Amino acid sequence: MINFEEELKKFHPSLEVEDAEEAIYNQDLTDMADLMVKIVKDSKKPVE
Repeated sequence: MINFEEELKKFHPSLEVEDAEEAIYNQDLTDMADLMVKIVKDSKKPVE
């Protein structure tokens, strides 16, 4: 039978997952709120 406590002690997270997590969190992603703010600001600019 599997001893889950013993198996959990052996577990080490993959470095690939940690690298991916860091890359995702370090990206400056534009979300819908950012896009809407830009659209509203752009629409208020005078047309030249």
